[in-house]
Parts: sequence; C-alpha cells; structure tokens
Amino acid sequence: MATAATPHARSPAGAERLFTRIAHELRKVYVGQDELVMSTLVALFSQGHVLIESVPGLGKTLFVRALGRVLGSAFGRIQFTADLMPSDITGSPLFDMKNQEFRFRPGPVFTQLLLADEINRSPAKTHAALLEIMQEYRVTVDGVSHKLERPFLVLATQNPIESEGTYNLPEAQLDRFMFKIRVDYPSAEEEADILKMHRQEVDFDARLAELETVTGPAEIVATTESCSQVRVDDKLIHYINTLVRLTRQWPQFHLGASPRGGIALVHGARTLAAFSGRDYAVPDDVVQIALPALRHRVVLTPEAEVEGRRVDELLEELIRSVEVPRL
Repeated sequence: MATAATPHARSPAGAERLFTRIAHELRKVYVGQDELVMSTLVALFSQGHVLIESVPGLGKTLFVRALGRVLGSAFGRIQFTADLMPSDITGSPLFDMKNQEFRFRPGPVFTQLLLADEINRSPAKTHAALLEIMQEYRVTVDGVSHKLERPFLVLATQNPIESEGTYNLPEAQLDRFMFKIRVDYPSAEEEADILKMHRQEVDFDARLAELETVTGPAEIVATTESCSQVRVDDKLIHYINTLVRLTRQWPQFHLGASPRGGIALVHGARTLAAFSGRDYAVPDDVVQIALPALRHRVVLTPEAEVEGRRVDELLEELIRSVEVPRL
C-alpha cells in the first residue's frame, strides 16, 4: 500500500508542516503569547530580527531556550548594562602566551539564537555594535572579518521607555528590526495555566530536555530559501507600497516608515504564506504582520502624543483606509 509523501522542506507544504511542529513543541512549556511565537518564526525564516518590548518576568528567556531546543540551534544571552562594552558582545583579541601571538576570542554573539536582554540599558555605541552585526552577519575586529553561521536570529528585549535607567534606541537602529512585539501580561486563563504548571516544583531544564528537536540549521536555511520563492503579485507590491508611503503623509505621524518597512512586509508576507501552505502571498498575509512591521518605524507628532493617540490604533486606521486589492 502506498504511503503519502512527506512534504519537502523546500515546498510550502513542508514549511507549513515545520511551522506547525515547532509551534506545537513550544506550547508545551510556553503559555500564550501567540503573536510573539508567530512573529519570531516569521522573522527567523525571513532572515529578520525581533525587538520585544516587555516588563521583566514574562518568560522571554524560557521562550528563547525552548526555541533553541526545538530548532536544534545554539542559544546565547547577553545582559545589557550601562557598563557593557562592544567587545563584550563581539569578542576581542587574546594574547596566546604559548605561541606568542594574538588570537581572536569569539564573543557571545557567535551563536544562532541570541537573546539581547534589556538592550536599551546600554549606551548607543554598545547596542550599535550588535545592530551592525545583525545587518552584516559578520563581526569585524581589528580589520579582520569573522562570519556568523546561519541561521542567526536576534531577539532583543527592551523595557518600556519610561523605566528608570533606559536609553531611547535611535530610529535608524530601530529600523534594523523586522518586527517589534509588545508582550503584555497573560490573560486570566493563561495565567491560571501557568500557575497550574507550578503547583508542584518544576524543573524547567528537565522540561526543556523533553522537548522534541524537530529541525536543525540546515533545514532552517533550506526552508528560508523556500519561503523566499513565494510569489508576490505586482498588485500586492502596490498595496504594500501604498501603506508604507501613506505613513509618511498621515497627519498624526511626525516620521513615517522607511523603505525597510516595505521590505519587511514583502518578506514577512512570503513567509506567512508558506506557513499557510501557499506558494503565493495574499493581502491578509500583509495585514497580519503590518502592526509589528511598522509600529517601530513611525513617530507620533507632539500633538498626537498630547491627545493620547496610540501608534497601533493610528496604523489600524491607516490600513482600513487603503483598498485591499483583488488578486
């Protein structure tokens, strides 16, 4: 009797199956936060990075550790502080007494999944070093370049700006992130589920070890290539272009999205389509990721801030004002 063929990683069906398996494993230890899970996986398979705005204590480290386990990828963490230096991220030359020469000692950025925790607690020159690596996928020290292995995903967290001891990330640096996600407190039902998990002593190291590793770096790279082949119709390109350009004309925005915002929408829509088993993107793919792709690329006018307007509600108004194309 013939058996059904297993979807190949390079096909949309393969991407859909892989996404489903990854999400299923993560939910065994990480409750709720569906937008974080979805956006992180879309960014991973689009070669993007994610900025997470959140107060402490909402399980971000657990999430990244679980993700590393499920993806079969190396996990690293950097705690950003006011005295953290760029060399603490990139690594530095170390003198080898035996051979009487300097050798490069790689820093914690040489990993595949990196949690950059509380990035806005360091001055600009420090997180600028990381953001350059995110763009170039290599580290340059003393004129020598060291390439990072792929996949390479940065999940950077920041405290709300009003928190004590934080620095504003400049707009040019925010623009390097594909998505910005706001992680809020769990719902009452989700928090109850978390409490039930802690009724007895929980050994999370053991729980993480029980998670199935469903993929590895080679398949992630292959699936990323598959997602990049998803078709994006010219009408959809026009729709994305209209949305992005409209942010620059919207009366309540002092600063609109750069072309990087449109690129993020194109790449994210392709990956989201592949996660749905399609080899073509549709407007709903764009709408689903529009808020995380654009919210950190626009700046409110002083008048809008005084009126208490929110970026997300204004972006939703903007999206509703644009006619959705029929493909």
